[in-house]
Amino acid sequence: MPGTPPRSADAPFIERVLRPFQRFIATEAASGIALLVCTAVALGLANSPWSDAFRHLWEIPFTIGIPGHALTMSLHGWVNDGLMAVFFFLVGLEIKREVLLGDLSTRRSATLPVAAALGGMLAPAIIYFLLNVDGEGSRGWGIPMATDIAFALGVLALLGRRAPSGLRVFLAALAIADDLGAVLVIAVFYSGALDWTAIGGAILVLALLGLLNATGARRASIYALVGVALWLFVRASGIHATIAGVLLALMVPARKHVGENDADAAEPPLQRMEHSLRGVVAFGIMPIFALANAGVPLGESAGEAIRSSVAWGIVLGLVLGKPLGILLACYAAVRAGAADLPANVGWRHVHGAGWLGGIGFTMSLFIASLAFGEGALLDIAKVGVIAASAAAGLTGYLLLRHEPAGAPATNVEVVTAAVAGGSPRGHRG
Repeated sequence: MPGTPPRSADAPFIERVLRPFQRFIATEAASGIALLVCTAVALGLANSPWSDAFRHLWEIPFTIGIPGHALTMSLHGWVNDGLMAVFFFLVGLEIKREVLLGDLSTRRSATLPVAAALGGMLAPAIIYFLLNVDGEGSRGWGIPMATDIAFALGVLALLGRRAPSGLRVFLAALAIADDLGAVLVIAVFYSGALDWTAIGGAILVLALLGLLNATGARRASIYALVGVALWLFVRASGIHATIAGVLLALMVPARKHVGENDADAAEPPLQRMEHSLRGVVAFGIMPIFALANAGVPLGESAGEAIRSSVAWGIVLGLVLGKPLGILLACYAAVRAGAADLPANVGWRHVHGAGWLGGIGFTMSLFIASLAFGEGALLDIAKVGVIAASAAAGLTGYLLLRHEPAGAPATNVEVVTAAVAGGSPRGHRG
């Protein structure tokens, strides 16, 4: 009928391919706004007459389980160990999808975002480490390595058509590869003393999950139930509990069930779970995390941060190391012939995206809590993360705002100018 929108199956192929990615961008952009609001609320309450009550709220103990088999943690603990495990589960699903089917599925397509992620992790870590090598904050080198995908893509969405679609795909793939790096850093460097009995239990649960996958189990409830057991074992093992979310995601089936007639049943469990969780994580878990972790008394902590090498390591790592590392790594990959810039994306776009990669926020705050626990150093780190993320996001937005979409790649002079700290210029071509 005239005026009736085409069914999904009748839509052009390119539209069907891009639609999930468009939904992803829209969700991340709106999630960035929600995160921004909750951060402002947390900062406001932490610097108000109700600051003590707000702090004590997150210290309230909460018990889940039955008598004799219950687990008690503070509300803050449940957020950082429990809810964030669900966040990491979604991260794991996204990583697996990208590796199997997306922009990380082939060597050629994966080289540029993976190189950018590596450069964007190593440069900030080195800068931080050099400033804090002998200080009490040396353990925080992982803080400026992270990129907040919701905020980064949210800022990019504000640019509308000024940002080429290829740049959005590149930044999303970069952030997902960056998340994988952050997961490995947390698992290897920010875990406690290992309990090998609990690790053995976790391995047995993973074997069970592998068996469920191999035998065709597709119900989300089954994986959720076994996933709780995995979370308990991982938490007891000394490895941070959130890693259980990533391990569980890797065991979720990613292929359609051949011969299944029901459309819902034929949809891969990975895709179905990812779609059902994205809104919950974007508008529930991440805003709650911001409320629980972004509140810091600025009056006292800001003054200490100005004099602290911890704060300066984070700020310089995110606003200098991130864009520099991303740009140089991309240039090296393209120069070596291992990768190409996306269509209609020039070096000035990559430079601007590198600044957006300096928005650390969620992951940076999370790693800061693992590195420093509670105390003055954590508050100083929070100030550094918030200040650096704001500066990086604003700079990236301004750089890309004045860059017309579709500008061709420029030559080495762009990279040289960026290294020198100026706005990238140079010959086109």
